[in-house]
Amino acid sequence: MITVVIADDQELMRGALRTCLEAEPDIEVVGEAADGAAAVRLVQQLRPTVVVLDVRMPIMDGIEATRRLLELPGPATPRVLVMTTFDLDEYIIGALRAGASGFLVKDSAPQELVHAVRLLAAGQALLAPSVTRRLLDLRAKTLLPVPTAPGDAALAAITAREMTVLKHAARGLSNADIAMEMDLAPSSVKTHIGHLLAKLGFTDRVQLVVFAYEHELVRPRSTDAAAPDDGPRRLGTSHPDRRARFAP
Repeated sequence: MITVVIADDQELMRGALRTCLEAEPDIEVVGEAADGAAAVRLVQQLRPTVVVLDVRMPIMDGIEATRRLLELPGPATPRVLVMTTFDLDEYIIGALRAGASGFLVKDSAPQELVHAVRLLAAGQALLAPSVTRRLLDLRAKTLLPVPTAPGDAALAAITAREMTVLKHAARGLSNADIAMEMDLAPSSVKTHIGHLLAKLGFTDRVQLVVFAYEHELVRPRSTDAAAPDDGPRRLGTSHPDRRARFAP
């Protein structure tokens, strides 16, 4: 069972997120918090698998809460999914620096939230394509923290197939999507991702995505050009009217 703690200062949003997640047989929401400090205390107590954090909260924001959650002692460090919006660039950067494992925009569809929670619980990281595109805009402003570049030997050690997997991951495809694109078993894709992390000296998929864009292994597409390709299987496609789809 995947256990989840939700932290958001809006009670209606917490209720909507809870309703969405608890409709799934393998997910249980074990607690809610209205600010970051309360979220940290609750996680210390309950030790959930995944924590869903809003970034703007009173007392302690989601970025500081993420930092403290990842510093908690114990064998099971919670995975943090940050809910963000496009008008809060500094929070996207802060969440990357704090070590969050997943990023979704608040206008994501409910099934995207469920998929994200399952991915994080399985040990994967997630960077929605829409958030990726926002990070590319920030890169032009020199705000984006980039993982330390590996040496030439590490880059040379990447096989052609691993490079293809890296490029697909950088475009926001999940392991299942990459497997379909490359006609591979999902387990093989997971193995390739593991090899890439080891060869480049990174710890999660988010670092791979940032690295791929920073080193121009893939090139950004405009939001308008990318939208038709994202499709329902992709995470984080922005909704035109920008209203939170989780709102009841």
